[in-house]
Amino acid sequence: MRQCVGGAASRGRLEPRQVSVGDVSYHLVLGGAGSPLLLLHGFPQTHYCWRKVAPQLASTHTVVAPDLRGYGDTVAPPGGPRGEGYSKREMASELVALMEHLGFDRFAVVGHDRGARVAYRMALDHPARVERLVVLNVVPTVDQFERMTTATTLDYYPWLFLAQPAPLPERLLEPNAEFFLRHTLESWSGTPGAIAAEAVAVYVRAFSPAMIAAVCADYRAAFHLDRPLDAQDRAANRRITCPVLVLWGDQEGALADGPLTVWRRWADDVRGHALACGHFLPEEAPDALAASLVDFLRHGAD
Repeated sequence: MRQCVGGAASRGRLEPRQVSVGDVSYHLVLGGAGSPLLLLHGFPQTHYCWRKVAPQLASTHTVVAPDLRGYGDTVAPPGGPRGEGYSKREMASELVALMEHLGFDRFAVVGHDRGARVAYRMALDHPARVERLVVLNVVPTVDQFERMTTATTLDYYPWLFLAQPAPLPERLLEPNAEFFLRHTLESWSGTPGAIAAEAVAVYVRAFSPAMIAAVCADYRAAFHLDRPLDAQDRAANRRITCPVLVLWGDQEGALADGPLTVWRRWADDVRGHALACGHFLPEEAPDALAASLVDFLRHGAD
C-alpha cells in the first residue's frame, strides 16, 4: 500500500503519479504552484519523509518528490556488480529527464542523504538545469570516504557493509529487514522516537527485497563509481556554480565540525547552518527546515 505526501487544503495537495523514464517507472508526488522544486529523499526512506515539509513549500513552488531509483514504489532494474545503473551521475541524468518530461527545464533541487549525493552531482553535470542546490547532512562522497578515521569509521559502517559484493549484504538484510531499518532510524535520530510510528511503518513496508537490492547497488556505486568520479572532478577543480545551502543536524556526531569548509572547496556560493536535530532533518526539524528552504529559495540568504 502506497503512502503519499499530502497537505492541508489551503496549501494544496501533492498527488501521486507514475512516470516512466527509460527502463525505470518512477513513483512521485506532484503539486503546488510556482517555480519547480525537486525534493530527493535519502536512505533508508522514501519520498514520504517530506510529508511535513512539502506542503509548506507548495504554496510558492511546484513540488516534485519522487522515490529514488529502486527505492519505495519506483521500479527499476537491479544494479550491476559495481552498482552500475545506480551511480549518482546516472541517477542525476535520469531525474533531469524526469523533470523535463514533467515540463521543467530548470529547477531548484533539495536532497537529503543519498538524495543529496544525486543533487550535487546534478548541479555539477547539468549546471544549466539547476538554479539552486540544497544539501542536507552530507559532504561529497570522496570527502566522506576520506573522513573515515578511527574516530568515525564505526558510524560509517553502511558505506562498507552495503557495498560488499552481492549477495552478501542482501542475504543478511532480507530476513532481518525490519530490525535493520528500525535500528537505523532510531540510532541516527537525535532523540528516541523522533520519527513517528506511522512513518516508521511506512518505511518498513517499503523496505522490500527489491529496495534492499537497490540500496546495496546505491552503496556499491558510491564506492566503485561515485568516489573516483568525485576525485577526478576535485582534481580538475570542477565547481558548482549555482548558490548552495548546506544544512545539517547539530546532534549528528559525524558532522560535528560542520561541513561548510568542505563544500566551499566545491562551490562558489555556499552558506548554511545546523538545525537542532539528528540525521533526519525532514522528519526531526520539518518547520525549521521548511523556513530555511523558503528563505533560501526566495531570497538566497540564510
